[in-house]
Amino acid sequence: MFQFFPTVVILLVLLILSSIKIIKEYERAVVFRLGRLLPSPKGPGIIVIIPVIDKWVKVSLRLVAMDIPPQDVITRDNVSVKVNAVVYFRVIEPNKAITDVEDYLYATSQLAQTTLRSILGQSELDHLLSDRERINTELQTVLDQHTDPWGIKVSSVEVKHVDLPQEMQRAMAKQAEAERERRAKVINAEGEFQAAAKLIEAATLMESHPIALQLRYLQTLREVATENNSTTLFPIPIDILTPFMKKQG
Repeated sequence: MFQFFPTVVILLVLLILSSIKIIKEYERAVVFRLGRLLPSPKGPGIIVIIPVIDKWVKVSLRLVAMDIPPQDVITRDNVSVKVNAVVYFRVIEPNKAITDVEDYLYATSQLAQTTLRSILGQSELDHLLSDRERINTELQTVLDQHTDPWGIKVSSVEVKHVDLPQEMQRAMAKQAEAERERRAKVINAEGEFQAAAKLIEAATLMESHPIALQLRYLQTLREVATENNSTTLFPIPIDILTPFMKKQG
């Protein structure tokens, strides 16, 4: 009898050691005792699992970044595009994540793909390209509502890339070029309008002050004489000499 005592002691020690588990700070242990779920998950730290009687599943509480593969989407204005996104979520209720859904990672991935196609299919291409923030918020709201019964919190959804067909890319490039030309013509016309308005103001001012026109004429003669070495003949208006003639008289 005593010869089996060391073996029994060793088995007991191994049994005790196997029942002791260490759970990290970002993990929780969902424990089933005789098939029944314990009310609250265990951890972090050292927990005791009764061999044979208890079954447990380790669940991570860290934020998960899940990539959504490219999805073929037909927008509201009948444009076929490929869109991929990334979903950020975390488990907030480990018991629900294990008992209410078979594989919460796979279920979340499939739900994100179908939601992405559904939401983007209701948007036009221009809104998809320009109003990305609103679409991200709408995707996050819908996903969070559907994953809440699973104990999962979707913090954000980001549409990463929108792949357009080649013919659509060429059409958009032509549209952008036409828009740039339109803006350039409008800016040029506005500049001409402002220049004309200033000339009208200058003409009105010189009309009320004739001496200003004469001074401007002499200034122009000076500039021409400075820039060119050749001889230039300018007719001198009689109005310029009128003040001197009056003074002489």
